[in-house]
Amino acid sequence: MPKSRNTFSSWPRRLAQRAVHTGWAWVQRTGSVTAERPGRLRFGAMGTGTRLAFPLGTVFGEPWIHLGAHCIIGEQVTLTAGLMPGLELGPDPILHLGDGVVLGRGSHVIADTTVSIGSDCYFGPYVYITSTNHSYDDPHEPIGKQWPRMDPVEIGPGCWIGTGAVILPGARIGRNVVVAAGAVVRGTVPDHAVVAGAPARVVRRWTPDEGWQPPLRTPAPVPIPEGVTPEQLRALSALEEEAVARLAELDDHGPYRPAGGGADRLVELEPGS
Repeated sequence: MPKSRNTFSSWPRRLAQRAVHTGWAWVQRTGSVTAERPGRLRFGAMGTGTRLAFPLGTVFGEPWIHLGAHCIIGEQVTLTAGLMPGLELGPDPILHLGDGVVLGRGSHVIADTTVSIGSDCYFGPYVYITSTNHSYDDPHEPIGKQWPRMDPVEIGPGCWIGTGAVILPGARIGRNVVVAAGAVVRGTVPDHAVVAGAPARVVRRWTPDEGWQPPLRTPAPVPIPEGVTPEQLRALSALEEEAVARLAELDDHGPYRPAGGGADRLVELEPGS
C-alpha cells in the first residue's frame, strides 16, 4: 500500500521552492548586463536595449567588443577578443555585432582576429564561432603548443544559424543565409543560400532569375492581416478544419471579396457580431 502523505507537511517545501524560484529570478534580473548597468564589463560599444543574460559566460577583451542595439545574448554565452585577457589589441574593434543580433544559450564567439556579425542574425543554442584554429605542422610538437592559425570571419545580415553549428576561421557567409543545425562552415557561402552538413554544402539557393532551387516543398507562411484582433484569432482557432478551408477557398475564389481582404472577412468572427 502506498504510504499516505500529510498535505500540510509539503507546505514548507512548497514555500521554500517558491522562495528559491523568486530569488533566482531576482538574481537573473539583477545580474544581467545592459548599457545602463554594465557591472564590471566595459565594452567598446553597447547599443540601447542590448542585454546579456545572467549567468554570463566567459567575457574578456571587452574594449574591443562592440555590440549593436537591441541584441539578446543568452545565458552562458562566451564573448572574447584576443588570445587572452589583458592584451592590447589596437584601435579597432575585434568582435562586432550589428543591431538585433540574438545569440542562443551556451554559444561561443572567439575573436582572436576580426569577427563581424551583421544585423538581425539569429543563432540557436550552442553555436561555435571562431577565427582561430590549431595548427599541426610540426609532427613532433604537441598540437596545443603550436602557434594557431587565424583568419577573419564575416557573417552577413539576416542569417539564421541553427543549433550546434560551427563557423570556422576564414568563413564568409552572405546575407539571409540559413546554416542547418550541426553544420560545419568554412569558406564562402553566397547570399540567400541554405547550407548543411560537415563540411557544409549549399543544398538550396535563391536567385532573381530562378527563385528557389530546388523549389520549396511548403508554401510560405502568410502574415496575419492588419487589424485582426486577438478575439478574432481565438474564434478562428476554434473553427473546424473544413470550415477554415472553406473560408480560404471563398477568400481566393468567392464572388464577395471586400477591399480589406482577410481582415474584413474576420469581422464576421467577432464575438456577438
